Amino acid sequence: MDHDHSHAPRADADRRLLLGALGLIVAFMAAEVVLGLVIGSLALLADAGHMLTDAGAIALALVAMRLAARPAAGAYTYGLKRAEILSAQANGLTLAVLVVLFTVEGVRRLLHPPDVPGGAVAVVAAAGIAVNLVAAWLIARADRRSLNVAGAYWHIVTDLFAFVATLVAGLVILLTGWTQADALAGLVVAALMAVAAYRLLRDSYRIFLEASPRGIEPGAVETAIRGVSGVTDVHELHVWEVTSGFPALSAHVLVDSGVDCHERRLAIETLLDERFAIDHTTLQVDHRDQVVPASELGRRIRPGPEAPH
Repeated sequence: MDHDHSHAPRADADRRLLLGALGLIVAFMAAEVVLGLVIGSLALLADAGHMLTDAGAIALALVAMRLAARPAAGAYTYGLKRAEILSAQANGLTLAVLVVLFTVEGVRRLLHPPDVPGGAVAVVAAAGIAVNLVAAWLIARADRRSLNVAGAYWHIVTDLFAFVATLVAGLVILLTGWTQADALAGLVVAALMAVAAYRLLRDSYRIFLEASPRGIEPGAVETAIRGVSGVTDVHELHVWEVTSGFPALSAHVLVDSGVDCHERRLAIETLLDERFAIDHTTLQVDHRDQVVPASELGRRIRPGPEAPH
């Protein structure tokens, strides 16, 4: 089958949305770092660190989208589509490192809390909520079936919840004077980062290890193929993802001697596309009575002893 996996108009729109979110994040992050250092707030610095990963995630997503759009050439027969998965994995690893750093610092500050002005923390957190709502809205309009875009989106969403926690911490400090609330908010941010990191690393490793796409069970696919009229057996069935949203399948299918191999191949391809949304397939279809057993094939290929001269 002829497969076209280029979606230039959609990709261009996604890039514009991501660029808009990136501009908002970078501008607010710079202001938050300055204020966090001035007032000594771990919650604000943790949020700024998370926003740095947000900016990095979006920048990586943009670069990966550009690379993935390049056509296949030379040794890269699928092009550079898995650059998007590398980007998602880098985002997940970055989040994991920050989880460790902020958890250690959060525990230290719980034991030895510094003085933090709750009013300033609450004001910055409220502004951060507004910025992240707009950024999340922009990225939500992009194609989040891409693990690359989904990674950037989850960065923004976890940061949004982190700002909510920071706002609560600022109000608690302002109203009660309990300064440990700042460190506690930092630990909440770290926990949210851990969840996002796990999701990104789990999904990216599934693709790198060529597991079947989520929602597609190879056993169900094999059963469906065997159910096609004329099919007698299925061998070497493999289902994997080239990149997020790009499932692929290969298989060796045997059919009755009285049916047309090419017609059955088209019927199987139609089934896979309609039932499992797999439209990139490589199927070898043979008549069952014309397949040479592997043992027999080995005897035919292996040269016999040389005749004596």
